[in-house]
Amino acid sequence: MTATQDRPATEIGKDRRRKEDQRLITGRTRWTDNITLPGMLHMAMVRSPFAHATITSIDTEAAKASTNVVAVLSGKDFGDELGVCINAWPITPDQKTPGHSPMPADRVAFAGEIVAVVVARTAAEARDAAELVDVEYDELPAVVGIKKALTDEVLAHPDLGTNKSALWVFDSAEAGTGTDVEAAIATARTDGIVIEREYRQQRLIPAFMEPRSVVVDPTGEQITMWSATQIPHILRFALAATTGVPESKIRVIAPDVGGGFGGKLQVTPEEWIAWAVARRLSRPVKYTETRSESLMAAHHGRDQVQTLTLAADKEGKVTALKVHLDADLGAYIALVGGGVPVLGAFMFNAIYKFPAYRFECQTVLTNTTFTDAYRGAGRPEATYAIERLMDELAAEVGVDPLEIRERNWIKHEEFPFTTVAGLEYDSGNYEAATARAKESFGYDALRAEQKERRDRGDRVQLGIGVSTFTEMCGLAPSRVLGSLDYGAGGWEHASVRMLATGKVEVVTGTSAHGQGHETAFSQIVADRLGVPFEDVEVLHGDTQVAHRGLDTYGSRSLVVGGEALVQAVDKVIEKARHLASHLLEASQDDLDYADGRFSVRGTDQGVGIQELATATFTGHNYPDDMELSIDAEATYDPVNFNYPHGTHLCAMEVDTETGAVKMRKYTCCDDIGNIINPLIVAGQVHGGLVQGIAQALWEEAVHDEAGTLVSGSFVDYLLPTSADTISFDVLHTHEPSVCTTNTLGTKGVGEAGTIASTPAVVNAVVDAVRHLGINDIQMPCTPERVWRAIADSRAGGATETPPDAMPHFQEGALNQDSTDGAGQ
Repeated sequence: MTATQDRPATEIGKDRRRKEDQRLITGRTRWTDNITLPGMLHMAMVRSPFAHATITSIDTEAAKASTNVVAVLSGKDFGDELGVCINAWPITPDQKTPGHSPMPADRVAFAGEIVAVVVARTAAEARDAAELVDVEYDELPAVVGIKKALTDEVLAHPDLGTNKSALWVFDSAEAGTGTDVEAAIATARTDGIVIEREYRQQRLIPAFMEPRSVVVDPTGEQITMWSATQIPHILRFALAATTGVPESKIRVIAPDVGGGFGGKLQVTPEEWIAWAVARRLSRPVKYTETRSESLMAAHHGRDQVQTLTLAADKEGKVTALKVHLDADLGAYIALVGGGVPVLGAFMFNAIYKFPAYRFECQTVLTNTTFTDAYRGAGRPEATYAIERLMDELAAEVGVDPLEIRERNWIKHEEFPFTTVAGLEYDSGNYEAATARAKESFGYDALRAEQKERRDRGDRVQLGIGVSTFTEMCGLAPSRVLGSLDYGAGGWEHASVRMLATGKVEVVTGTSAHGQGHETAFSQIVADRLGVPFEDVEVLHGDTQVAHRGLDTYGSRSLVVGGEALVQAVDKVIEKARHLASHLLEASQDDLDYADGRFSVRGTDQGVGIQELATATFTGHNYPDDMELSIDAEATYDPVNFNYPHGTHLCAMEVDTETGAVKMRKYTCCDDIGNIINPLIVAGQVHGGLVQGIAQALWEEAVHDEAGTLVSGSFVDYLLPTSADTISFDVLHTHEPSVCTTNTLGTKGVGEAGTIASTPAVVNAVVDAVRHLGINDIQMPCTPERVWRAIADSRAGGATETPPDAMPHFQEGALNQDSTDGAGQ
């Protein structure tokens, strides 16, 4: 047994390197695709090339005759045992929800939908045989794009009679949280400022590192599914609810998972097909998608059109905000697909004291891949819209963008503050975060440089982008989620097992996919229980080990799962106190607990928590009224969300001749309450920043008019590499505004970088060219889009670039005759 006095003073706040990295970066872990079981078969999917078509026939004979092919099955070969893919968040009672079979038998609704599965002894043989499945289709008109879907001229699902799925509305006057929006806008039109904009949130692809993979073994007493998923507990529930197999007969294991970003917050057709095939054949089966399949058929993110009206007085004090969203759900309503834009409803007012607010969200169905959560889920979209609008308001008033924000934000002394959207922000200090970011960024000096460049007409202009944000993290409490018709709760479960040798096993219902739970949770338990960090083992991701849980998404693991862990540890200490009192022959009231040891006040007598664990193993001496265990478990349901915030500043250089953009400097100061592990936080912020910057500058999923994804490879879907980004200045406030609703004082951080960075970058790009008459550039801000915006502004009367600004051609130089090569 390790002595408790060997542990350092505190673990929380220490830059601990992640203990899980020892296996993750040395190849010692097992991803789902590494799993091999005796007698296991492999599957390959046959997918529709058409976005919308009737299946007229499927000829499987040639595929069945292929070497080592065991079965070829289409939708008609299955009955109810195939189950259905569920939507767990119907946002209105009258939401139109198309049925979503994992493998439809009669009609496909997006390119990439599965129409048949080939099962063979090897993956290569399955894929080869899949090429031989002959499917006849009658192609149907496809609806692609939000605005076309809204016309209902072509229907994604003709039986529904419309593409409009649901309209969700929040109005502050009706809710009693604010005043009438229309009245405020009318007043501003006559005696104030009204800004109206339409912003496009392009479609994105989560593009996690590990493609989705699933293994199903039906040969034991329980049917076991291994899946590269974020949500093993929700997956088990959905399998039981839709396939008729009792939950007690289902075990779901999420081994180490190579990233998710919301893309694995899903129950997938591939999982359901693997489940049905394994049960049909009574053999273990495995399916791992190719990268192309992942890009085409794993769920996509965002894809919204935002129509915005902001009203303000002449000094720039906002009086109302009206938001109308049109959100593309794709061909089906995925697990929480319709709810993602609704999450944003509570965040458009952001850090500001708006008196009136109205939010409408119209969801539509199209013949494209279904959309769902993507890093930030609703909150990046909201932050982008309001932070772009605040820059527009600053330009209209003629003041610095930071000043217009300060005129409207909630002051630190005003917390707790109930917003116009009805949320109660418990703590925050926007002034402190902004001041620190501004100082580190060198804001005033960069503004001076920007002015100097403009004054001399520099070809490369400098833009400075501002983004101040907050977000609702934790996706809890359960009662609030219930009021929004969300199909699950927001609680989390944890248990602490004190082993005979004094080591500690921690079981958490959260399920990591790269966040560093094992390290951060070990630090929490080490401090709270007073045991060495190395003595704590964290178990997760297996429904048989962690029998209760709601998994990982929405920046909830630490703030909800971590607090459940704290409560379980506290129960362990209280149970151990009774045993310590008995062994020390002292009253419990005379015992103090510190650094993993009970001591009798005023004496040198004491006993360690790990010694007490051993005592419960031997059972030789314990009180008669005590159950012989100091293990404990806890379920924690928060009373509120938590609200991290921050200020992000970005400097971008824009070449006004070519449209090329270059990031010059990026500084962020995030207030996330108490920090458990600064090293992990820095990693989360860096990764989040790159993901948000990528939306601003590079990433976009594009379908052609027929509904074919034309950005279905990493050649066409542009993910940044480290060479495309710069080193970021990542800061935190000196005196954080701690969360008041959990004992750790922590706030979520996993999505902060993504939420704040996208508007910071686009604001910087627009700021660089605003003097040319430009007030918006659609994302991603590619050089072509930037160049076209500049060219169009010149057509409208902006100043032409001097002809000698960049002498591409020099008189007399070689190879510059335009007739060279003609006729060759």
